[in-house]
Amino acid sequence: MKILLILICFVLMTTCMFAQNSKTILLNSPDTNRGLPLMKALLHRASEREFDSTSLTLQDLSDLLWAANGINRPESGKRTAPSATNAQDIDVYVFMKSGVYLYDAKKNLLEFVVDGDYRNFVAGRQESVANAPVICLLVSDISRFRSGTDSLKLVWAAEDAGIVSQNISIFCAAVGFSTVPRATMDREKIREILKLKTTQHPMLNNPVSYKKSN
Repeated sequence: MKILLILICFVLMTTCMFAQNSKTILLNSPDTNRGLPLMKALLHRASEREFDSTSLTLQDLSDLLWAANGINRPESGKRTAPSATNAQDIDVYVFMKSGVYLYDAKKNLLEFVVDGDYRNFVAGRQESVANAPVICLLVSDISRFRSGTDSLKLVWAAEDAGIVSQNISIFCAAVGFSTVPRATMDREKIREILKLKTTQHPMLNNPVSYKKSN
């Protein structure tokens, strides 16, 4: 009996240690019934540059990322955002106060990338952007395109990033969040922080927050 109790305590301690050390964020299933109808969302779509610092709930974060570039057809693995030649070249990096994460649409989770608050490098000169609790950075890996010159791949990358960014904007309009699509950022510093490959290109970013109260 004493040995059994010791074993149970050991298992519980190991589980707690693993939970504390694991920085993966498991996301909720998307709530596909929320938000305004499409035409109403388009009516309210607008760029906003003032952001509330309140952290998003896990459900809000989960829904945001699924809307941005989640899998909406599990049988084929296809996304809410189309991509040239179905290359699925756009990765969504999520910058938060606690660190940077990579959205894994297949596993519906945020994979830990690096500790620390690096939102200011995405915000650049627009300091208010760094107040947003979440900044979605859209990075294209052009090596996923199976054909075309590098210059053509960069055109496709820009188009694909624009579609994902618009998904974010429409979602935010539908649920009453604030966002703005931006190309400004410290790309070299971001490359260094994220340890990006030469084929990976930061394209756009969308800060996201709840509406800032007056």
